[in-house]
Amino acid sequence: QVQLVESGGGLVQAGGSLRLSCAASGRIFSDCPMGWFRQAPGKEREFVAAVSWNGVNKLHADSVKGRFTISRDNAKNTVYLQMNSLKSEDTAVYYCAAAGKYRYVVPKRLSEYDYWGQGTQVAVSS
Repeated sequence: QVQLVESGGGLVQAGGSLRLSCAASGRIFSDCPMGWFRQAPGKEREFVAAVSWNGVNKLHADSVKGRFTISRDNAKNTVYLQMNSLKSEDTAVYYCAAAGKYRYVVPKRLSEYDYWGQGTQVAVSS
């Protein structure tokens, strides 16, 4: 069993930065890929970024490429999402997720993730 708790969300002006953290409990954390997703009001949850079990391979959605960076620290059981140059369209609830069935691939689809956090709100004012 894996429990995920996100933190670091808040209100920020456009152009600003935030760093989200996701603290995980459970032995599986260091063995599986981790991802960040987001859901804006009235929209479906979408992929933001994912990182392999060892932090080497990373994927970022085109909409955040060059602005957001995912990373992880397995010693701290934590995955991060550094968000720079934030835009109003980045406003959403951000969710951390673990893909417990995988190890060597970096999945992008919601259905490939089986553990989810409760989410943290990010609001970007223009």
